Amino acid sequence: MAQKEIKFTIEQDEEKIPEKIYWEATDNPNEGLEETKAIAVGVWDHFHRGTLFIPLWSKDMEVLDMKRFCIEMLGCVADTLRNATGDEIMAAEIDEVGMALSKRLQKEMQAVQQGQ
Repeated sequence: MAQKEIKFTIEQDEEKIPEKIYWEATDNPNEGLEETKAIAVGVWDHFHRGTLFIPLWSKDMEVLDMKRFCIEMLGCVADTLRNATGDEIMAAEIDEVGMALSKRLQKEMQAVQQGQ
C-alpha cells in the first residue's frame, strides 16, 4: 500500500503566534519546505461525529488575503460536497454564498485602492 505524507512546520513568536508557516508533501512537485501564509486542516472524528478544524495564519498575512482564502475554501467545500455526495443543490448554495462574498470582497478591494 502506498503512503503519502503532508507535513506542516510552524515557527511561533514568544506569544505562540505563527510567524512563518511551511509545508511539504510527498506529491508536491517542488522539493522541500515551502512557505505559506495560512493553512486550514479539517479532520472528521468519527467517534464523536464531529469536525476538528485547525486554522492557522501568519501574523503578517494581509486581511484581504485572509478573506479571499476563506472564500476560496468555501468553493473547495462546495466541490468536495459535490464530488463526495452528488448533492448538487447544497453545493450550489455554498457556491452562491461564496460568489456573494467574492463580490463584497471586490468592493472592499476597490475601496482600498481608491483610498490610496
